[in-house]
Amino acid sequence: MPTLTWLTRKTDLKLSQGAPYRLLGTIPELSYGDPESGNMLIQGDNLDGLKALLPYYAGQVKCIYIDPPYNTKSAFEHYDDNLEHTKWLSTIYPRLELLRELLSEEGSIWVSIDDNEGHYLKVIMDEVFGRKNFIANVIWQKRTSRENRAAIGTSHDHILLYGRNDSVQWKEHRNLLPGNEAGYANPDNDQRGVWRSIPFSAQGYRKNQMYDIVTPTGKTLSPPKGRCWGATEPEYLNLLTDNKIYFPKNGDGRPRIKQFPENQKGLVPMTLWAASEVGDTEDSKKEILELFKEHDPFGTPKPESLIQRIIHIATNPGDLVLDSFLGSGTTCAVAHKMGRRYIGIEMGEHAVTHCAPRLRQVIDAEQGGISKSVDWQGGGGFRFYRLGDAVFDDAGKINSNIRFATLAAHIWFCETGTPLTGEANSPFLGIYKDIAYYLLFNGILGDKRPAGGNVLTSGVLRDLHSYAGEKVIYGETSRLTTERMRLEQITFKQIPYDIKAR
Repeated sequence: MPTLTWLTRKTDLKLSQGAPYRLLGTIPELSYGDPESGNMLIQGDNLDGLKALLPYYAGQVKCIYIDPPYNTKSAFEHYDDNLEHTKWLSTIYPRLELLRELLSEEGSIWVSIDDNEGHYLKVIMDEVFGRKNFIANVIWQKRTSRENRAAIGTSHDHILLYGRNDSVQWKEHRNLLPGNEAGYANPDNDQRGVWRSIPFSAQGYRKNQMYDIVTPTGKTLSPPKGRCWGATEPEYLNLLTDNKIYFPKNGDGRPRIKQFPENQKGLVPMTLWAASEVGDTEDSKKEILELFKEHDPFGTPKPESLIQRIIHIATNPGDLVLDSFLGSGTTCAVAHKMGRRYIGIEMGEHAVTHCAPRLRQVIDAEQGGISKSVDWQGGGGFRFYRLGDAVFDDAGKINSNIRFATLAAHIWFCETGTPLTGEANSPFLGIYKDIAYYLLFNGILGDKRPAGGNVLTSGVLRDLHSYAGEKVIYGETSRLTTERMRLEQITFKQIPYDIKAR
């Protein structure tokens, strides 16, 4: 598969691996509402923020939406959008790698972009997510007014859509759009009520669907050129008997199938999203101006109805949504109103001045954006976090501020590649693929004596969760003999030297 080459590519491919694991510190005074909601707003560099989430959320995110800087060579107050092309590529590539690891098997990632970098982004995403996992390039009509100063006015953005798996598998988990009630009528007074019709033909050739049909006026019809009828002849006759076949042109036209509203499961999403359906930039600016009357509005927001459609297609209530270029907070606001859990990451100060205040308004039942369409009544909450120190210092030693639960989550993720679920409050972390994992660490107490529990001794082993199979035990040191560890099927790993710092 072709790959994109740029000046710093070799270095940039190692950035996600080299990013340190950082601590996440809760800021109570900026949090709001129910603290147990599970919603997170993180202030800090999104590369480090994504790395910090891996031990807890790898493979857990159902939908990722990001709206990265477009590299338009124009000044933005909140973003440096005037990045040189190589710098832009070096920024986006490692973040996409980490986002891939956070995505669930049924999940999808949606990336807004314009023509400045959109085609390069497509090549990069083919490489990171796999070309076979490309699902669609959605065209969003972002403006309806004509730009007379341009050579050709730009009226759209791209939204590149990839699945963690291919489109065939992702299709089984995506949602259809609500059916459109327009176009229903009842010209023949069908007792079942209003209906609309679709052609009774299908593309291609199927021998058992090639037959003649006689219209009510007596005309004999064959399938249209290059097509076959939409069902076999016995199926057609059943539909005809059940009054589900309609002949237009007063009975002289080609047959069509009646569709009733109750049989319409929904509409398959198309790749062209009109402003009349999901809003445009003027709608989004009005939404932001209404929310932030005392602040300058964020320069490039997306309308809530656009994000609503994405989240509707990609998720169900309770699923986890992530936006690591949160901007003004639209993705989290919409996810909150739609009953999804969410994580938002924003580096700038407007994580405090825009994102947190916007989510507080949502919790207090603000009625802008999609609120009325989803009957939003308020409630819920979020916790505000800031990125703190790295788990390991430059010498590879464990940060003195580390707590047991944080180190346990990190070790579990490094060993299994999965997030640690449940509360980490004992040396026994869990069993994964028939291997039990343990952590002997009480750095909070600063107790380094064998009796303190950091050292593997016969007494400590006796008190550990009993497991007959293979065991991996992390600790300061071991006092057991090599033979004893072999008999007990123990692999001992020493803290901090055997802990992966990267």
